[in-house]
Amino acid sequence: MPSIIGIAKGGRDIPIVHRVIKVHERQDTGEVNVLTKGDNNPEDDRNGMLYAQDQEWLKRHHIMGRAVGFLPYVGWLTIVMTEKPTVK
Repeated sequence: MPSIIGIAKGGRDIPIVHRVIKVHERQDTGEVNVLTKGDNNPEDDRNGMLYAQDQEWLKRHHIMGRAVGFLPYVGWLTIVMTEKPTVK
């Protein structure tokens, strides 16, 4: 099962949750970088608005956590809370 991670974006309290599609480990430093993709996005996150301009990989400090379970439709709650602050 592929890893699903929460990504810190622009100081938001609620992480963006996307799937890891590639892992790149540097042999010289052991540093691990990842490439992600949202399930509803046609391309990886380098081509969207998630990564900074010219950013190729996410580094450890971008990652807030890893998903360990699955609850259908719960993501809609975070979307509503983000889009409609009065619901918070």
